[in-house]
Amino acid sequence: MRIREYRPEDCKEVFELFFNTVHSVNIKDYSQEQVNAWVRKDIDIEVWGESLLKHYSIVAEENNTIIGFGDIDEIGYLDRLFVHKDYQNRGVATAICNRLEQKILKGKVITQSSITAKTFFEKRGYKVIKEQQVERKGLFLTNYIMEKII
Repeated sequence: MRIREYRPEDCKEVFELFFNTVHSVNIKDYSQEQVNAWVRKDIDIEVWGESLLKHYSIVAEENNTIIGFGDIDEIGYLDRLFVHKDYQNRGVATAICNRLEQKILKGKVITQSSITAKTFFEKRGYKVIKEQQVERKGLFLTNYIMEKII
């Protein structure tokens, strides 16, 4: 596995990974209607890709295939962390998260964790600040605001 910075030409592959992971992995904790509202094929992929370029965004690759990605902004908000459905529980998320957290020298990292990722973040020392309901296309999804002091 190799970790490198995200490039604009990665956008389509990264979005497909995101879509497929939510629809095949997160489905264990959310209903079909909820994952459909969370991640839709009809998003503006250029806008989505631009949001990755505004943050420190990285991808993990294996055999020239992107198997995971994540991003963090300059104040420590870890926005996205997703691993390909076929590469779950192989240390990909840990490697990506380690690299993202290294960008924050001192302070805290905050994320909004899905139900699915909550245990992963807790094992890394993140604490739940608040459980919340977020609205997507008229449906509500549970997630957790979590933080880790660096």
